[in-house]
Amino acid sequence: MSSVTFQGVSKRFGNVVALDDLNLAIEEGEFVSLLGPSGSGKTTTLNLLAGLAAVDGGTIRIGERMVHGLPPDKRDIAMVFQNYALYPHMTVFENLAFPLKARGSPPASEIEQRVLRVAQTLGVGELLARYPKELSGGQQQRVALGRAMIRNPRVFLLDEPLSNLDARLRIRMRHDIKALHAQIRGTIVYVTHDQAEAMTLSSRIAVFNKGRLQQFAPPEEIYDHPANMFVANFVGEREINFLAGRVAGGADGPLLEAEGIALPLAGAQGLDALRPGAQVVLGVRAEGLTPTVDSTRLPAIVSQTELSGPDLVVYVRPEGNSALEWCCRAEPGARFRTGDRVGIALHPARALLFDPDTERNLQAR
Repeated sequence: MSSVTFQGVSKRFGNVVALDDLNLAIEEGEFVSLLGPSGSGKTTTLNLLAGLAAVDGGTIRIGERMVHGLPPDKRDIAMVFQNYALYPHMTVFENLAFPLKARGSPPASEIEQRVLRVAQTLGVGELLARYPKELSGGQQQRVALGRAMIRNPRVFLLDEPLSNLDARLRIRMRHDIKALHAQIRGTIVYVTHDQAEAMTLSSRIAVFNKGRLQQFAPPEEIYDHPANMFVANFVGEREINFLAGRVAGGADGPLLEAEGIALPLAGAQGLDALRPGAQVVLGVRAEGLTPTVDSTRLPAIVSQTELSGPDLVVYVRPEGNSALEWCCRAEPGARFRTGDRVGIALHPARALLFDPDTERNLQAR
């Protein structure tokens, strides 16, 4: 396994800038997810690392070796794709053994030993005589992972490998992939548009948008201290609540005055960087807003509720601004219905403040 370094890497497709001056250093043994929406540059980054596309500028290193001018087969990488790419005419054993035979045909006994070891690690030891069409989606994905593992490459590249699986199986495979990484300690670069996959699997996440790297940090920092409004909104189960306004003084501390609403800000991240009268954008996730039966606290009307297992998500429209709708998370056991009049409690320590011009977090790390 090896580290991976991008230094000033750029890529264009005609007039479209797919990747703009990427600087990214992935440490040996890390699990790094490249996260972003379609067209953000994450897949382009993976393809440049794999040698499936040529860089227009900058350098790429695997370990100390410069690789951006090498063909894919000279980079000592292994890829796992969204569509598994198994050979349909080969058994599971033959699919797993193929990379070894393609790189010099070691003795049959060694091939068998390595195949059996990988198959046992992935829990497909009883499937070695089957063909891909006889496997479930999860089993096919395990075989695809095994085919990548068997060569002991310097870097594993996974391109949205769970996209074809149903929701419950994706959760199971996330668990399996994380356990596998803990076992093999390989360097993994994982492309996904699913922030839940990135958050649960990664040691660090690289968030992309419009060809530029927005933030590179551990999952908890990405979530709690997003670098800008895009990261704050993209990462999380639901869209973050934004509200633009100005900072004002209040009897009990600073307030955000916006669209007929006054919210307490004492304790909000980034407040120290602001003066009274400053324009700011407040960002607060659902768990930072709690509906209460005390309707004297920022009164609002429940517009919709969603029950998700033990969680009740409540959408409210504050009184005085019916065009504004916020997503809140109720306390366990709470029961609210559409049309209920409630109060909204803001937890300032969970609130984020952004510069309305640059969209950057005022307390970005």
